[in-house]
Amino acid sequence: MNNTVAFRKMKVEDIDQILEIESKSFTIPWSQEAFYNELTKNQFAVYTVLEIEDKIIGYCGVWVIVDEAHITNIAILPEYRGMKLGEALLAKVIEIAKGLGARTMTLEVRVSNHIAQSLYRKFGFREGAIRKNYYTDNMEDALVMWVEI
Repeated sequence: MNNTVAFRKMKVEDIDQILEIESKSFTIPWSQEAFYNELTKNQFAVYTVLEIEDKIIGYCGVWVIVDEAHITNIAILPEYRGMKLGEALLAKVIEIAKGLGARTMTLEVRVSNHIAQSLYRKFGFREGAIRKNYYTDNMEDALVMWVEI
């Protein structure tokens, strides 16, 4: 792939493009208001977008609280999956979190989402607890994963 890949901090003006990725990636997408609040009101939130030639094709949100980073969401447009872009995005977000003083990182992932779990394991994430009935669309459990970064 010859296209230029770039990372930058998410801006309020990006929300419409983010909502498209969100709706194509999750059964219960976050709302415009939720992203707006994350970007304007949550002092712990750091959102990074992944662009290819000025088109946002992925994003990741993380809360950095003292020395712990919590990934809230990570998504790549379906037509760009399988190209190692999620891996590049996660690597960038880990680097950003480290720079902000995080020493551990955690996230929740559907127990059925083996592709995502495989990506997280590549970065050393280990299985922690199970959150029962975490996802409200089908009451699926979430696997909590964490890593020291």
